[in-house]
Amino acid sequence: MTETETNTYDVVVLGAGPVGENVADRTRAAGLTTAVVESELVGGECSYWACMPSKALLRPVLAQADARRLPGLAEAVRGPLDTPAVLARRNWFTGDWTDDGQVEWIKSIGADLYRGHGRLTGPREVTVGDTVLTARHAVAVATGTRAALPDLPGLAEVRPWTSRDATSAQSAPGRLVVVGGGVVATEMATAWQALGSQVTLLVRGKGLLDRMEPFAGELVAEALTAAGADVRTGTSVASVSRVDGTVVVVTDTGERIEADEILFATGRAPRTDDIGLETVGLTPGSWLSVDDSLRVDGTDWLYAVGDINHRALLTHQGKYQARIAGAAIAARAAGTDLPENAPWSAYAATADHESVPQVVFTDPEAAAVGLSLTEAEAAGHRVRAVDVDLSSVSGAGLYGEDYKGRARMIVDLDEEILRGVTFVGPGLGELIHSATIAVVGQVPIARLWHAVPSYPTLSEVWLRLLEAYRDN
Repeated sequence: MTETETNTYDVVVLGAGPVGENVADRTRAAGLTTAVVESELVGGECSYWACMPSKALLRPVLAQADARRLPGLAEAVRGPLDTPAVLARRNWFTGDWTDDGQVEWIKSIGADLYRGHGRLTGPREVTVGDTVLTARHAVAVATGTRAALPDLPGLAEVRPWTSRDATSAQSAPGRLVVVGGGVVATEMATAWQALGSQVTLLVRGKGLLDRMEPFAGELVAEALTAAGADVRTGTSVASVSRVDGTVVVVTDTGERIEADEILFATGRAPRTDDIGLETVGLTPGSWLSVDDSLRVDGTDWLYAVGDINHRALLTHQGKYQARIAGAAIAARAAGTDLPENAPWSAYAATADHESVPQVVFTDPEAAAVGLSLTEAEAAGHRVRAVDVDLSSVSGAGLYGEDYKGRARMIVDLDEEILRGVTFVGPGLGELIHSATIAVVGQVPIARLWHAVPSYPTLSEVWLRLLEAYRDN
C-alpha cells in the first residue's frame, strides 16, 4: 500500500502554462509559498503548440510577402521558402518540445513544481499521484483549453489534425484541407500555403474572422486566394474518411475533395473534464464563471484564470488575468477586504469586457481592440464608424507597392472617446498597442489630435482617421 504525502502551501496553481506561471510569479513576489502542478510541458499550449510555433512558422511567410512588395528586392525572393529551414527554426523556438528552461524558471522564482495529473479532491486540496497539496489561501486553476472537434461519424479513424498538429508538423502535406474561418484556420492556411501545401479552406459562415469587422475577413480571404489557396465560404463538411491514406471530404453540397491531411480549427473546449470539479460542487467539462478578480463564483478560495473562464481566449489576456488574480490572492491573504466593484483597479480584470486587443498574423495582418461597430451598437452605445483606406497614408506606399489595407475607429458620440479600433494591412500588428492605450485610457478625441504621428510612418493612419471624423 502506497503512503500518501501531504504538503501545505499558501497557493496551489493547477497548470504551468504562461497563465499559471504568471499567477505563481505574482504570488511568490508577494511572499506566498506556491506549488505549481503540470501534467505536460511547463510552458503550456502557447510555448509548444500555439503562439510561439505558429508565429515562428508565419514570420518568414510575412517577411517574404513584404519583400515581394518592394522593387529592387522582389526579384530576389521570387523562389519558394526553404520549408525545412523554417520548420527547423520553429523547432528551436519550442525547444524541440522540451521544457528544461521553463522548469528552471519555476525554480528561480522559488515555486515548487509537481509533475503529474492534478485533481481537486476537496476544498483547497489538489492531489497529484500519491501527494496531496493543501492550500491555506487559494487554488488557481489555469488548465487552458483543447481543440473541439465536430461530431462527425468516423472522424477519429481519419486522424485529423488539430491546432497542435498544424503547428508541430515536420513536413508540409501536399494537399491540406482546413475547416474553419477563425484565427487558427486563417493563420495555418496562410502558413502552409506558403510552405508548399495546396490549401483548401472550408468556411461554414459567410466570411473569415467573423468576430472582427467584416472588411478584415474580406481582405484576408482575397490575399489567401491570390496566394493560391482555394477559399470556400458557406460550405460545411458532411462527412470525412481516409481511404488508402487519402482524406476524402464530402461537403454539404455533395462535392468531393481529396487531401493528404485535414485540419479542424472549429473551436476550443475547456480542459476541466478531469480535474475534480465535482468534488467542490462544480460541473466537470464546464467553463468556470468568475468575478473580475478571477475568483470562481460561489467560492472564496478557488480562482479560474485564462481560457477556462471563457472571458477572452488569448494568451496575453490570460497573463493579464494572472497578474490580477495574483494581486487579489495576495491582498486577501494579507487580510485586505477588496471592494466588490473597482474597475481598472489592481484587483479587477476590467479590460476583459470591452478592451481586448488581438492580432491575427495573416497576410495582411488583422489587428483589433475593443468593440466592433456591431458590438458597440448591441451594447447600447451611440457610435459612428470612421473608415480610412491605408493607401492614403504616405508610410503605406513606402512600406510596399500596391499596399492594400483599411482602418476603422468606433467613436462614442456621447463621450467623444474610442470604443474600438481595427487595422488590416501589412505590418499593422505592431500598431495595435497605440489603439489599445487610446481605448483603455478613454483618451478624448480632442486630446488625440495632440498625439502627433511621425512622418512618414504607417502610424500616420491616426491622423487620417481623425481628419475623416472631423470632416464628415
